[in-house]
Amino acid sequence: MVDVTITGLGRRGEGIAEFEGKRLFVPLALPGERVAVEIEGERAQLVAVVAASAERIAPFCPHFGACGGCQLQHMAPAAYAAFKRGLVVSALQRAGLAADVAPLVDAKGRGRRRVVLHARHEGSGFMHLRSHQVHDLDRCPITVPQLKHATAIGRAAYALAGECEVSLTASLTGLDVLVRAQRKSAKPEKLVPLAREFDLARLALNGEIVVQSRAPVVAMGRAKVELPVGSFLQATEAAEAVLAEQVVALVGPAKNVADLFCGLGPFALRLAETARVTAHDSDKAAVAALGMAHRHTQGLKAITARPRDLFREPLTQFELADFDAVVLDPPRAGAEAQARELAKAKVRRLVYVSCDPVSFARDAAILTAGGYSLESVTPVDQFAFSAHVELVAGFRR
Repeated sequence: MVDVTITGLGRRGEGIAEFEGKRLFVPLALPGERVAVEIEGERAQLVAVVAASAERIAPFCPHFGACGGCQLQHMAPAAYAAFKRGLVVSALQRAGLAADVAPLVDAKGRGRRRVVLHARHEGSGFMHLRSHQVHDLDRCPITVPQLKHATAIGRAAYALAGECEVSLTASLTGLDVLVRAQRKSAKPEKLVPLAREFDLARLALNGEIVVQSRAPVVAMGRAKVELPVGSFLQATEAAEAVLAEQVVALVGPAKNVADLFCGLGPFALRLAETARVTAHDSDKAAVAALGMAHRHTQGLKAITARPRDLFREPLTQFELADFDAVVLDPPRAGAEAQARELAKAKVRRLVYVSCDPVSFARDAAILTAGGYSLESVTPVDQFAFSAHVELVAGFRR
């Protein structure tokens, strides 16, 4: 065991220290602290805080430090907000981009409405910090109240289907639960009592519906969208509202908009209140759900929603010529191929929503080299107490 001084935080929220000329990453440590650690290669395990930072606070969850679901509950709010904003600033700087990055927007709202738990013999919850063992939880306090039985559902799923991942989404009509069982012999009929016990809106096993008593539905602007099995949804309702508000404001008065990587349509369905929208995503079920929601919602302008793999088949500069504005919300890998086509196009306004500052900075560099100016960047915090940060950026040609 040795004492080291923490000089900064890494991208994953781990403290950084130097020892014998080597960099160490120390989870749960804060800048300025002197800590006692056990060294394990390039990483170290925190044994004790010898001299605490003024920014250290008591975590609100009794599982913090053992459960790996959160990394930053021990950090005071101002330092926490600065760290998350700094993730965006540093990614842009490394890409050689100058931009005015706004203060972090708090979008945790009432808590996460979507969560994925591991269910094994040791329990139901998230992985232990820096481990492949599951930390059993009684309840996760950063989720919405509707998910108060989430870990109990996970334990019940393990008892019926063996080792599995359990995805839970709180919808307007009840819980939507997807069990991904490792054992191929898991029987759907054995899971039926689980749906009854917890009054689930829908229960699916490995992508196939087992029981559906009510269609899981979420609101997106004026529309109500039925969730396909396993569909992507912003983790908090507040974050979706914040991101959509920013997107609509940055698109401005455009009348013909492309929504790329549209998912279920959180932006398309709101943009269609004032503009015609063409929406593309590789998730065929999500695109179909968007189309159905549009058809059942009065007062919206036209939405043309079609499946398209934008990684392999990005919209070309010629297809993009018809649009006044383009919105992109790609997965963590970013949208490099689409950015290269946009860089050759003449679209006046671009709005980029990202869940990874590094891939965003790479794509932003492509766009600025192609003649766009990066006018605004707003970090958004929906994965509270983690090292993840979202952002919304506005570009103008």
